[in-house]
Amino acid sequence: MKLIIAIIQPHRLEAVKQALADVEVFRMTVMDVQGFGRQRGQAEVYRGHEFSVNLARKVQLTIAVNEVFLEPAIEAIGKGGRTGSSGEIGDGKIFVLPLEDCIRIRTGERGEEAI
Repeated sequence: MKLIIAIIQPHRLEAVKQALADVEVFRMTVMDVQGFGRQRGQAEVYRGHEFSVNLARKVQLTIAVNEVFLEPAIEAIGKGGRTGSSGEIGDGKIFVLPLEDCIRIRTGERGEEAI
């Protein structure tokens, strides 16, 4: 079992959700987050004054998958999250971590059956 954490642009969320649905990955948690990477924030204009915004708005997806769904899910997130044909700085990152255990609260199932 693996835990996928993906950080993507907010406007790419629907495309990523559709790409994941196409590979039969339907369960995920979505959070609004802020951060920056290479783009190092951005400049905004408010009431005629320019100010620096150090943190860019992003969306974080947390998805637990069995091994057979890992590569299709990674490819789907990459496809749906990429801006344009070759991508742009700020499109996001995908992190894959080992998932030691998963427990379904309602039934008490553990492991791959609980995902």
